[in-house]
Amino acid sequence: MASSAPKHILLTGAPGCGKTTIILAVLRRLRRAGRPTFGFWTEEVRQSGVRQGFALELVSGGRDMLASVRRSGPPRVGRYGVNVEAMDRFAVPEIERGLAAAKAKPGVVIVMDEIGKMELFSRSFQQAAIAALDSPARVVATIMARPHPVADSLKARSDVRVVPVTRQNRDELARQIAEMLGIA
Repeated sequence: MASSAPKHILLTGAPGCGKTTIILAVLRRLRRAGRPTFGFWTEEVRQSGVRQGFALELVSGGRDMLASVRRSGPPRVGRYGVNVEAMDRFAVPEIERGLAAAKAKPGVVIVMDEIGKMELFSRSFQQAAIAALDSPARVVATIMARPHPVADSLKARSDVRVVPVTRQNRDELARQIAEMLGIA
């Protein structure tokens, strides 16, 4: 990684490459350092070893289903019906709490895992993600690698460093991101 620290860090890469694992490791470091942190991550929901959907987990606590094979659509991504309302009433308010905190005190970090196709069905999430990048907070997020107008515009920002996650670099990225956030 280059030596200049970007304001925001967006991790990208193929599904299953370790992006969420890195986000969770960074989140643990942020908590240990006592940094005010807000946001969410996604987690696979499995039954008998078969993926049934994805849950949203808030940094502040709480869980809701983002997508499920049992949910009818639209919208749908593959075999999953997407619960756009979970983004609107669950994830977006968490980001908004981070934005309010960032106005009141320095050092706030907003974590978003992921800025992806399912999440981007929510227009209010699109607006919240942009507001987070425009705010005084630092953002650490994962973002879809495939083309998408909103994701592409976020990746193109001058205050963002897009970091591809690979098998070769994934074990060092949490430490490197922590250093960029000043919490190493």
